[in-house]
Amino acid sequence: MIVDTNRFEFTCLHKDKVDRVRQRMKDQNTMDVAKMLKAVADATRVHIVCALTIEEELCVCDMANIISCSVASTSHHLRTLKKAGITTTRKEGKTVYYTLEDNIMVELVTKMVLEQNKVSV
Repeated sequence: MIVDTNRFEFTCLHKDKVDRVRQRMKDQNTMDVAKMLKAVADATRVHIVCALTIEEELCVCDMANIISCSVASTSHHLRTLKKAGITTTRKEGKTVYYTLEDNIMVELVTKMVLEQNKVSV
């Protein structure tokens, strides 16, 4: 069967399967998942997540020292993680403190790092 989606034509061998998968996937929010994956697809940000699993709350300047980056660069990375829903903040005066949100992405990154450490040893 040839299907025209107004953009291109393609062959569909199993329309029932295609329709079933499309129906089940239509309510899935894959964009948020992609944003989270993109946010942790950076070695510096993975390093930040790992640091926040060791010390529950860190200010930007302490995190900059831990990851050996400028405060501006560290702040950028932390902001990216916050936008993706991986970290949360609280402000005390001018100092911003970051903590990890309790979500599956943090758990996934932590497990992946631990597994990689096992393989390396």
